[in-house]
Amino acid sequence: MNRPSTTLPERIRVHNELWALFKQQHEFKRRNYPEWATYDGDHRFDDQLTDLSEEAAASRNQKNRQFLLDLQALDREVLEKADQTHYDLFELMLKQEIQAYEFGSHYLQIDQQEGIHLTFPQLVEIQPLSTFDQYERYFARLRDFAKQADDTIGNLRIGLRHGILLPKAVIGHTLEQLAHFKELPLEEMPLYQPFKVNASQLSEPVQAKVREVIRTIIESVIRPHYQKLYDFVKDEYVPFCHEGPGIWALPDGVARYQYLIDKYTYPGLSADEIHQMGLDEVKRISKEMAQVRVKCGFDADDAEGFHAFLRSDPRFYYTDKAVMMADYQAFLEKAQALMPTLFGKLPVSPCVLKEIEDYRAAAAPQAYYYPPPMDRSRPGVYYVNTHDLPSRPKYTMAALSLHEAVPGHHLQLALAQEIENLPDFRYHLDCTAFIEGWALYTESLGHEMGFYADPFDHYGALSFEIWRACRLVVDTGLHAKRWTREQAFAFMTQYTANSAHDTWSEIDRYLVLPGQALSYKVGDLAIWKLRREAEARLGDRFCLSDFHDVLLSEGSIPLAQMQTQVHDWIQQVEKRPA
Repeated sequence: MNRPSTTLPERIRVHNELWALFKQQHEFKRRNYPEWATYDGDHRFDDQLTDLSEEAAASRNQKNRQFLLDLQALDREVLEKADQTHYDLFELMLKQEIQAYEFGSHYLQIDQQEGIHLTFPQLVEIQPLSTFDQYERYFARLRDFAKQADDTIGNLRIGLRHGILLPKAVIGHTLEQLAHFKELPLEEMPLYQPFKVNASQLSEPVQAKVREVIRTIIESVIRPHYQKLYDFVKDEYVPFCHEGPGIWALPDGVARYQYLIDKYTYPGLSADEIHQMGLDEVKRISKEMAQVRVKCGFDADDAEGFHAFLRSDPRFYYTDKAVMMADYQAFLEKAQALMPTLFGKLPVSPCVLKEIEDYRAAAAPQAYYYPPPMDRSRPGVYYVNTHDLPSRPKYTMAALSLHEAVPGHHLQLALAQEIENLPDFRYHLDCTAFIEGWALYTESLGHEMGFYADPFDHYGALSFEIWRACRLVVDTGLHAKRWTREQAFAFMTQYTANSAHDTWSEIDRYLVLPGQALSYKVGDLAIWKLRREAEARLGDRFCLSDFHDVLLSEGSIPLAQMQTQVHDWIQQVEKRPA
C-alpha cells in the first residue's frame, strides 16, 4: 500500500521535535563533560570536572538510551533529506556511545596516550585566568582532582574484577608519566604555569593570595593524588595486567575489535580484509619507494641500507629545537600561502605552531593538532614534538605538517566549525575515517604544492604513506592475529625508515587505541577512489578545488555519506553544458 503524502504541519512538527532533541542532548553533554564545554567556549561550568565514577557512567548511558528511544519514536520518513541525514548520524553516534559503555571502555581510563594524569594538566590551555573570580573557579577544579583520581582507581578496580585490563607492555610508560608529575618541583608544575604568566594582571595582594592557594592545592591535593595513582597502578594493577598485547586477550575480544573496526572505518569490513588491504598497499608503495631510492643515489633494492643511511646521516636531523621550530614555522606559512590554489573556501580561524609540553612529549607522537573552539576565541594549534631530536627527521617535515596543519586537520576541522545551520552535535561528530583519511590524502597534495621536488622529501612522504599502510597490517596483526609486539616491530622496521623510538611508540599506541590506526589508510583510499572516479567521469570539467570544497562542505561524515555527497556533485556537473 502506498504511504499517504506527508502534510507540511506534520513535517514541521517532527522537525521541531528532532531539533529539540538535538538541543537537549548537546546541553546534557556540556553539563556532563564540563572540561569539554570550557574548551568549546562555554564557561558556565568552569568550576566543575567530569564525574568519572561508575555511577555517573551508568547514568550517562541510561540517558543515551533514552535519547535513542526518543529519536526512534519520531517518524524519520516524513522528514526532509537534510533532517534524515541528521537523524541517521545522531542515531549512529548514540549507538556507538552505548556500545562503548557496554564493552566497559571506561574501565581502561589510564594509559600513556589518555587519562586524567595527562588531560588534567591541560586545563591550563583552556581555563580563562585573568581575574580573581576566574582563579577561584580554577581552584575548585584543582581541588576536584582528588575525586577524579579516586574514581579512576575505582574504575580500574572494576576492570580488574572483570578482566578488562590494559596490556602489561604499556603500563611502564604510564608509571613514568605519573612519576614525572608527582616529583616535579612546584615552579615546573603545568598547573602552576598560568600564575607565572598572568600574575601581572592582578594586584600584588591578590597575586600573593593566588600564589599561596595554588601552592597549597598542588602540595595537599594534586601531588598526593598523583602519588596515590602511581602506587595503585604499580602495586595493585600491574601484577594483573594481561601479557597478550592485543584486544583479543579481553573478554569478548573478537566482538570488541569488530565494534572498533566498524567505528573507525565502516561497517562490514573484517580484520582479514583490512590486513590484506594493508599488505597490498605496502607492496604498491614499496615499488614507488624503490624508484625514489634510485633518484637519491642508492640501489633500488637496498631498502635496509638506505634506511640505515637516513637514520644515521646528521644532515637529516636537528641539534637545536629552536632551529627546528623556526623551520616548521616557515613551512606552515608557505603552505598557508598556497591554499587558494587548491581550495575555494578557507577557514577564518588561524593555525599556530607550538611545542608539545615536556610532561607528555616522551610518549607522544611526532605531532598532533587541536582545533579551535566553537566561539573561535583560540586558534587551531599544531603541536610538534621536540623531544629526542635524533628521532625527528627533516625529510618528513613536509608530509607531517600537511597532515596535521594545512591543508590537513586544520583546514577540515576549522571549516567544519564554520558551516551554518547544522545541529550542535554535527560540529563534534567523530567520524575518524573521514577526518584522518582526509589528513592522509592531503599529504599527497604536497606534489601539487611543489613540496616534494627534493627526492628525500618525496621519500619522506612515501615513508609516511607506507607507515599508514603498515598500520593496517600491524593493528589487525596485534588485535586479531595475536601478533607479539616484537612481530609488529619487525614488520614496521622492514618497511619504514622510522626510528626505533618512534616505531615502539607507535606500536604501543596501537595497543591502547585498537582500531583507530585503521582509519587513516581506509579513509585515504576511499577519497582517492572518489577523486579518480570524478576525474574520469568529468574530464575537462573536473575542478580540483571544487572537488575539495564538496568533500569538506558537510563537516565530518561517515565514508558512505561522503560517497553519496560526491556522487551527487558529479551528477550535477555532468548535467551542466560542456
